[in-house]
Amino acid sequence: MSQRGKLRVWVVDDDESVRWVLEQAFRQAGMKPRCFESGERCCAALESDKPDVIVTDIRMPDMSGFELIERLAVSDPAIPVIVITAHSDLDSAVSAYQSGAFEYLPKPFDVDAAIELVSRAARERGGAPPEPADAGTTPTIIGRAPAMQEVFKAIGRLSRSSMTVLITGESGTGKELVARALHDNSARSDAPFVALNTSAFAAELLESELFGHEKGAFTGAAERRVGRFEQADGGTLFLDEIGDMSAALQTRLLRVLAEGEFFRVGGQAPIRVDVRVVAATHQDLDKAVLDGTFREDLYHRLNVMRIEIPRLRDRQEDIIELADFYLDHAAKELEVAPKKLDRAAQERLLGYDWPGNVRELVNLCRRLSVTAAGSVITVEDLPRELGGPIAQPDAEWTASLAHWAAAQLAGEPDQPLLSEALPAFETTLILAALRRAGGKRHEAAKLLGWGRNTLTRKIKELGIEA
Repeated sequence: MSQRGKLRVWVVDDDESVRWVLEQAFRQAGMKPRCFESGERCCAALESDKPDVIVTDIRMPDMSGFELIERLAVSDPAIPVIVITAHSDLDSAVSAYQSGAFEYLPKPFDVDAAIELVSRAARERGGAPPEPADAGTTPTIIGRAPAMQEVFKAIGRLSRSSMTVLITGESGTGKELVARALHDNSARSDAPFVALNTSAFAAELLESELFGHEKGAFTGAAERRVGRFEQADGGTLFLDEIGDMSAALQTRLLRVLAEGEFFRVGGQAPIRVDVRVVAATHQDLDKAVLDGTFREDLYHRLNVMRIEIPRLRDRQEDIIELADFYLDHAAKELEVAPKKLDRAAQERLLGYDWPGNVRELVNLCRRLSVTAAGSVITVEDLPRELGGPIAQPDAEWTASLAHWAAAQLAGEPDQPLLSEALPAFETTLILAALRRAGGKRHEAAKLLGWGRNTLTRKIKELGIEA
């Protein structure tokens, strides 16, 4: 065992995706994994170090799992070996037992089963069960649902590749987390990871954000600015909400992807960069291509490899684990005592549709960490949409509106009620959205459910600018 007492488990498999999934699962379980792509490399490592458990595939090109077991039987007979086998290899699994394997793990395997099996092997051979994960460690992605396992496998397959990736999924599903995992598990992990939400900028500003500008390129350009592509040179550039990009910028992005070079705004000299682009969108780009709002050639450049992130409502088995994690995370962040959901509250979370996906769950956990009275969160602590009590403040404004309308009608108003109420109502909501968006009209328009042009027109009509 290591000095900190973590159970050391070695994974031997020539499949990168299998190694990656098991490594992430064992690490999150508090173990100390180490991976090898061949039996020969594992045997070489055994000369200077010893694991508590070995998990190995049967069929590998240089040395089969059986051969590895035979070598261990001579050199390290006390190390338990768990064999990974396909369903069609059940006969081979029997042979594995006869060769001295502790247990076999059938494909497709469940990560929980793998963790339990490794723990049991360590206990029965004199080891110790794994410790909980370090409190300060934040796993990149949490997910035991089959759909998330597919995401993990895709990340594993791409771990040695720099190909362009398109991540799709609803807003709030965690597309940036997947982009970061792609970067962190690639050969570019020591280089910058630069993220940019393309929908947060107007088209004329986004060009400068992406490619930078020279001094004097436009009014207000007091000095030269390096854009996101240059900042990400050698690393990864994550472009979120790529479906919102204007046609002109789509053309410029296509050139960078095709040629690896670009010009700063107002610049004369081409700039070459080595950047892996990972793009994401909640939109249906196939439909956008058919509608003519997204370039087909750019779509094919981006869609070299696609990863679809499942909705939270489609991964029910992850909801409580995610809630527990984010409640603990919120408690540390807010410096309050951690809180737990009781069974009834858990059932409400499981029965909810989660239109905001994981982001909505994260926000709920932060809110409950502040508002829940005790250390145990009950149904009464939950907001109304999750079956909690109706919040009185939400009803106050409608009651006030009803009172105002009744008073106006009683006095025989000179103009229709809506002609007076609607401007005040829209002005109030527009100002609230602008405050929330920090004055960015594009973001405020999205919050209101309008297009940016509609918001601009309303601001002018209502005289809000003045």
